[in-house]
This record gives sequence, C-alpha cells and structure tokens, in this order.
Amino acid sequence: MRKALTILGSLLLLICSSFSLQAQPDRVTGEPFATRSEVIGQNGMVATSQPLATQIGLQVLKNGGNAIDAAIAANAALGLMEPTGSGIGGDLFAIVWSAEDQKLYGLNASGRSPMGLSYEQMKKEIKKRERDDIPAYGVLPISVPGAVDGWFELHNKLGNMSMDKILSPSIKYAREGFPVSELIAFYWDIGARIHNDRPGAFKEEMTKNGEAPEKGEIMKRPELANTYELLAKNGRDAFYEGEIAEKVDRFMRENGGYLSKEDFEQHTSTWVEPVSVNYRGYDVYELPPNGQGIAALQMLQILEEFDLSKMGYGSVEALHTMTEAKKLAFEDRAKFYADMAFADVPVQKLISKEYAKKRAEKIKEYASRNVKPGMSGLEEGDTIYLTTADKEGNMVSLIQSNFRGMGSGIVVPGTGFVMQDRGELFSMDPNHANVYEPGKRPFHTIIPAFVMKDGKPFMSFGVMGGAMQPQGHTQIITNMIDFGMNLQEAGDAARWRHTGSTQPTDSADEYLQDSGTLNLESGYPYKTVRELMMRGHDVAFDVGGYGGYQAIMWDPEEGVYYGASESRKDGQAAGY
Repeated sequence: MRKALTILGSLLLLICSSFSLQAQPDRVTGEPFATRSEVIGQNGMVATSQPLATQIGLQVLKNGGNAIDAAIAANAALGLMEPTGSGIGGDLFAIVWSAEDQKLYGLNASGRSPMGLSYEQMKKEIKKRERDDIPAYGVLPISVPGAVDGWFELHNKLGNMSMDKILSPSIKYAREGFPVSELIAFYWDIGARIHNDRPGAFKEEMTKNGEAPEKGEIMKRPELANTYELLAKNGRDAFYEGEIAEKVDRFMRENGGYLSKEDFEQHTSTWVEPVSVNYRGYDVYELPPNGQGIAALQMLQILEEFDLSKMGYGSVEALHTMTEAKKLAFEDRAKFYADMAFADVPVQKLISKEYAKKRAEKIKEYASRNVKPGMSGLEEGDTIYLTTADKEGNMVSLIQSNFRGMGSGIVVPGTGFVMQDRGELFSMDPNHANVYEPGKRPFHTIIPAFVMKDGKPFMSFGVMGGAMQPQGHTQIITNMIDFGMNLQEAGDAARWRHTGSTQPTDSADEYLQDSGTLNLESGYPYKTVRELMMRGHDVAFDVGGYGGYQAIMWDPEEGVYYGASESRKDGQAAGY
C-alpha cells in the first residue's frame, strides 16, 4: 500500500512540476533559493546525504577523531544505509586539507580493469551479448573496487582514531538494523527490480524476501557487518589479499567473469596533486583525470570571460552562456579525459586562460551546433558525496560510488556488498584515449571539489550525479561568487542540466552535431524558458537528475564552520 502511495505521489509531483515552473519563494527573504538556514558550528562539521551517517561522523569527531576519521566512518555508514549510491564494491576520490601540513592532498582510489581480459577478448564478450559497447550490468563491467584501499590510505597518512572504532558504529547498525530513509527507499526499489535475478547473493543481501525495504522499515545487513569486522581487525589486506579477494576470484571463475585475486593484490591507490584555476580571486581545485573534474575548471575559465553578475542569476543571458560553456568543455572531455598512465592528457593546456579565451569566442547569441573539441552515456550514475571538518582545521572533500546505483548488481556470496560497474565507461574505439585496456582505470564521473582563498581553505563541496557533476560544481561556484548566495542557497537554487554532449565512451571522431537538450528545474519563469527556445535551445523538464550537494565553508574571522545539505536528498549537515 505504501509503495502504491509513493508511486501516486511521484506521479502527482511530475504533473504538478510540469504546470508550476516558478518555485515558491522563501518565507523570509522572498527569494526561491533556500529551504533552510546554514548550519554553523565552532568545533566540527559533517554533511552527508543520510542523517544517520552524518551523526556517526559527528560522534567520531566528538570522541576524538579528526575529519579524516569522520569521513571514513560516514562513508562506511553510507555504504550500509545508502547502497543505491555507494559501498565498498566501488571507487573513491578525495581532496583533503591537512591543517598540520598546510597542504592540499588529492587521492585517486579508483580501480583498474582485469589484467586477464584483453581488448580482443572484451570485443568477443560484447559480441556474444549482441551489442557494440560494454554492458552496464553483470560480471563484464566490473573493475577492482578501490574504496577500501582509499580508506586505509587516508587513515595511514592523516587519520587519528583506530579503524575498529571508526567502523564500530556501522557494524552495530548493520547487525541491529537501521530505518531506511525516504529517497533512498525510492531508489532501492528501482535497484531491486533491476537486479533481483542476477547471479550471486543480491536478492539475499539487498532485499527482504525479494522486495526492497520501504521508507521507515528496519533493514539489517549481517554479511556486510562481517566484512566490516574483518576490515577493522585485519586491515586492507583482508580485502585485497585475503578472504574477500579469494571469494571474488572464485565467484568470477564460476560465473564467466575476469576479475581475479591477482588483480586485487596488484591494486594501489594514487596520491595526486589537485589542479586548479583562479575564478575571480578564488582558487577552485579538482583532481586530474581519469575523472572529469577539470571539465568544471574549463567551464569556469570560459565563464570568467563574461560578466555573469551583471547578467543576473537565472537570466536568459546567464543560462545561455553557461550552457554554451558546458558544451565546449564536454567535447574536450569526450576526446581527451582518460587514465593518465595510458594517455597523454593535456591538462594544463585544457584549463589554461589562453585556451579558454579562444573557446569563449565561439559563444554567440544563439545555441551552437556542430560543437567539436578545441584541439586536434554518462548522464546516469548514483553517487554519495560527503564532507567533514574538525576543530584542528582539517577538511575532507570525499566522493564515492558504485556507478549505476547498485552497480553491476553482482553481490559475491559471503561479502555483503555490490560490485561496481565502472568498466562500462571505457570506449571500444581503439583510437580513443579512453579505449579499453587491461589494468587501466576507466573514465570516471565522480569528482570532489575544494576552494581556497588567499592560500587558506575556504570551502569543500561536491555535487553528485553522473555528468551533472561538473555542471553542478560550476553552478555552485557561480551562485556564490557571481550571484551572492550563501552556502545553503547556492545548493538549493534551481539548477539546469545540459545533456546530449559526446561521451568518453563514444568513438574518437564523434562530436555534438545538434544543440543537445537543456533541462530546467522548476524555478525558472516561463518567460525565460520561451526566450531560451527563441535562441535555439531545446528545453525540457524533469523531476530528477540535478545532483545532490553537500558543503562546508570556513570563516576564519569568526572561527566557525558553515554547513549545507540540499533539499533534493535525505541528507543533513550538522556541527557542534
């Protein structure tokens, strides 16, 4: 009955949103930007997409852990409570400000493709499935999960509290049960419908008698509790060299997969230097490829050539200009972004001011078509983003994902988690930088962000959600810097999302040959919609796909943190 009401409610929301394009204004300010106030605290702050995970992270801070410990604890909780967007079967990226070192650290904890699966064999497997690209589900798109190694790399380098204490709250919730929150229940139901009949233990581990748990229903995950206990006791080697790797190896051999124990044993994370551009006095940091973070930097460099503040938030001019900047950046994203151990990615040229000036010249009054890279699928993806900060001044920007919601749908019996399907994001064009190769990291959508001001930490933030992420990062930055919004308003303000750009999974010679589609949330007046159409934009509306935002901002003058968690998720920002 409750599921029927949920479906009915979703239909009513869809109908209402199509008729009500102007959001209701905020009660106090008269602006349609904020759903709630910012959270302000002196000693620490945690923002995640699930309130119980936020409380776990906050408790770790209160118990003497630092921001790194709190981030790991919150991520473990989200892998338990929000398996629709995260889990230890997936990958992780992080940017961390170390107060002691006065330095930003970047961590790429993404996994690689199986060494035993050649390009030729991948082509044969694809052909057997009567398709031209790598499938989304099943054993074929599974790459090595990097999240656990990411936890231990972060902990060994910058952590404070013991790992058994960090994982203890999630182990307790996994054994005793936790109430499933509203939006997660909605996506959990979708995942269960897709994956119930896959080989492995998905149905046993991720459902209750074949049905997804409903909102408010208590869910237990004892097998995941066992795996967390193994990690707490024996460390990362239990995952990559011991019992977990052996179970995965055996399952793959029995079910036509290629991931092996040797792949697990050879896995390493990579500490990388974050890259940045200065946008109107603020240094915005992202991680270099194989992720898509520099697309946000490319967009910002182009947009700095225009006076967005004068145009005004939500104006036709601003929306048009930002959409055109996205198109330009995403064609470069489709051609160049790949594992830098395999491809020569011209990062510094792509994010340079000189290159941005040339690209900005291509933005005209009307929507562009036939957009190509400047130098000779991915609209879906469920992810979690979290950020933490502590009283010493450490700040963590962390993003983690299984890719398509519940990933590949494969749960190896006795492990308790879903394996990711990131391998889907390789191209099969042998001339593409992102072509499938053994032992290679696929193109990645998940990106953490960090902002510095005058050499000091200013903000850690992220916007989860496939190809929306660079677009979301750009909108947060411009909302705050150009349009004067506060931390909470910047995330709640109506968003746009352009789709249809060429993807890194396409052929190397493909490019955008039409204007794509500009999707708008409710909140933009129809006059604006009509004028965008007059400029040649194909405008559409939907009730999802605009990402999910969390953020923490540091105020050095008062010595306080500001936290924000947007209304599109179940999340919470909390401080003390």
